[in-house]
Amino acid sequence: MAVVYSAAVQAQTSTKVLTFEEAIRLAMQNSVSLNQQRNNLANSQMQKTASMVAMGPSVSLNSTAIRIDGNSFNPNTGTVINGVRDNITGSLNANINLFSGFRAVNTMRQNTNLLDAQAYNVNRTMQDVINTLATQYLNVMLDVELLSIAKQNYEVQAKQLEQIKVQTELGARSPVDEYNQDATTRGAELLMVRAEIQLDNDKTLLAQTLLIDPFEDFSVETPSWDVNKIGSEVLDERELAEQAKLHRGDYLRAVKQEEAQRFGMQSARGSMIPTLFAFGSYGSAYNFQHNVSDSISDGLGNQIANPSKPRPFDEQFRQNNVSKQYGLQLTIPILNGFQNRSTHMQQKVLYENSQLNRKNVEYQIQNDVIRTVHNYRGARKAFNVSVQQLKAAELAFQLETERFNLGVTNFVDYVNANRNFMQAETDKARAEYNLVFQKILKEYAIGTLDAEELQRK
Repeated sequence: MAVVYSAAVQAQTSTKVLTFEEAIRLAMQNSVSLNQQRNNLANSQMQKTASMVAMGPSVSLNSTAIRIDGNSFNPNTGTVINGVRDNITGSLNANINLFSGFRAVNTMRQNTNLLDAQAYNVNRTMQDVINTLATQYLNVMLDVELLSIAKQNYEVQAKQLEQIKVQTELGARSPVDEYNQDATTRGAELLMVRAEIQLDNDKTLLAQTLLIDPFEDFSVETPSWDVNKIGSEVLDERELAEQAKLHRGDYLRAVKQEEAQRFGMQSARGSMIPTLFAFGSYGSAYNFQHNVSDSISDGLGNQIANPSKPRPFDEQFRQNNVSKQYGLQLTIPILNGFQNRSTHMQQKVLYENSQLNRKNVEYQIQNDVIRTVHNYRGARKAFNVSVQQLKAAELAFQLETERFNLGVTNFVDYVNANRNFMQAETDKARAEYNLVFQKILKEYAIGTLDAEELQRK
């Protein structure tokens, strides 16, 4: 497949040449939708990790430090005091879920399937990006070739106009022929301008997809794709439909989402079953009463040690105030306003809807494959016909041009031959690129569209 670049593009030596490989790389790097799905994948991975860790024990370290000014109970002396007292407590707490109706296990399985579903979604989004990029890239390539065809036609018509002008001046032709040819030449120029506009529009759309600088001009490089090899492939709809069920990211995602919702429903059912937790706590405390003298009078004029004097921190925190708690906690749900049943029903509906969605995607795959195969076969036939059409139209135009220059035929026959030849060139170019595009659509329909494989076509 050869693309002829216009002289204006060739003259711009500073124009950046965008290869298909680079376009793929930029699309994979800059695509907004793909990067968003990658971020969602990272979040799904974290949800799976959190659900796995949740099946283990939970441990927390708690500490408080307060000052009480006024009446308070001092546990060291067992009395109510009025004054300023500092209180410091600390504890290490742990608990583990022994049984909760398999909610934790089912939640972990649900998040595992959701992670797999998101991974398939990333893969399908990547194929969406490649499909969109390849379509836009092919459109730019087609626009370049159509512009080249329009330019060549304009140059041929302009040259023919000059010849007719000379023949008119010599009296060999009627001025009507000159006017008709001038109108034909202007029409060819108009087609060339329209082709330039279409090329600019499609290049802008491609730049937007790749998120590259819109003010930087670029041209595209034609990949070395063998059209004849592409058009010789034999396709079977049923076989491709089965392959699609193994490769299509949207179908595999629907399967994983169905499994995830099933485990979600089972997890919700576990909320209606008694739960058993084991817990343990190790803690201590320290109390300090302000404005307590070291000694007091015994009533006989002697000073003795004050029994209310706060004991040292190490003695209180490590020995006197140490407390240990451990045990089991059983919770039996009896009545909570049908909240657990309501949650289970919601999860059941989500599961049933996911089943319907999976079936819908399965039928969609079959229809996509059938439509794509039929379009592929039609594009292959259209390409073969367009090649023969171009050969016949080119030969007819060459002969009609010679006859017109010799004055054997009239201007109308010449214009019709020229129109048929240009239309045949355009049809052949469109059929050629359409065949390549149908090949991409076929691989997209069965879920095997790959950037590296596409570059080797």
